[in-house]
Amino acid sequence: LTGAGPSLQIPEEFIGTGVTFEGLASWYGPGFEGNSTAYGDTFDSRLYTAASKELPLGTWLHIKHEGRGVVVLVNDRGPYVEPRILDLSKAAAEALNMVGKGVGWVQAQIIVKV
Repeated sequence: LTGAGPSLQIPEEFIGTGVTFEGLASWYGPGFEGNSTAYGDTFDSRLYTAASKELPLGTWLHIKHEGRGVVVLVNDRGPYVEPRILDLSKAAAEALNMVGKGVGWVQAQIIVKV
């Protein structure tokens, strides 16, 4: 997951695609630690990952929430609670200061490694 982690702006090793979306995101971790993700990885809540029902697995995202930013890799499926659009790992949610809140409104852009 080289390149993933807290970052207010899109890091130099990525380029923005201009494809953006926004909506409610939540975070997950308890009860999933060590399970296989849809991508085949072992879920680790300390890594900067996300789950999406619609985006292709392996998609990189730059996510912003209340003046904070994080780069994550989509490696799982979810969330399964409407109208949420993303489930973030605990590390990603902590980087965005969302853990105590449960859910938050996020802005996301699909990014590509160069």
